[in-house]
This record gives sequence, structure tokens and C-alpha cells, in this order.
Amino acid sequence: MTWHTLCRSDELPVGEMKSFIVDKHKIVLYHLSDGFFATQASCTHTFAPLARGKLLEDCKVQCPLHRARFDIRTGAVLDWANFPPGIQLLNVVRGEKALQTYKVSVKSGQVRVSVPEA
Repeated sequence: MTWHTLCRSDELPVGEMKSFIVDKHKIVLYHLSDGFFATQASCTHTFAPLARGKLLEDCKVQCPLHRARFDIRTGAVLDWANFPPGIQLLNVVRGEKALQTYKVSVKSGQVRVSVPEA
């Protein structure tokens, strides 16, 4: 695992998220009230970009396409894709899958993420 600097800690306000590419890994960095967290950038349902979704209370991100919700800290699926009506048919083929998460640290005001070597 290698640490990479993404941004200064004051560049991403609390309650915001931003996407980055780090060594071919597409990730989203989230700034929550209790710190920074990072996940893969694409929803595990049909790969929609999570940075275009909604950052919800209780450390959740909601996919912009089919409203799947994930725990930002653990990557766990909280609510699987449920919109529009009928999407559940696709869910038979695309079963629930957690998001990959990445370790994040803040050192000297710099937000860093650890990703597997490409």
C-alpha cells in the first residue's frame, strides 16, 4: 500500500465529497463531521459515479441512478437499488455488493489515501 496526497484538509468542506484518480484507482473522498473517508468512485450496482449522488446523514452516500445507499465508513450496503419501480428485476442479476474503502490520514494539513499498488 502506498500513501498519496489528495488535497489540503481545508480544500474540502465538511459535508462535501470529491472524486480523484490515484494510480488508476477512481475514488471519492468524503469530509464528514468526524473526519475524512474514501471509497471506490462507482456504485456497485450499475457503476454510476457516487460523487454525483447525495451525501446523507449518518455517514451514507446515495447513488444518483438507482438510489442504492452505502455506509461511507465501512462500504456496507444499507439499502440496495430500489428506484425506479421495476429495478428489482435487475437486482436478481446484480446482487448486493459492498463498496471498497480506503484508509485515509491527515498529516500536516494534507489529506492522504492509501491504495493498493497498481
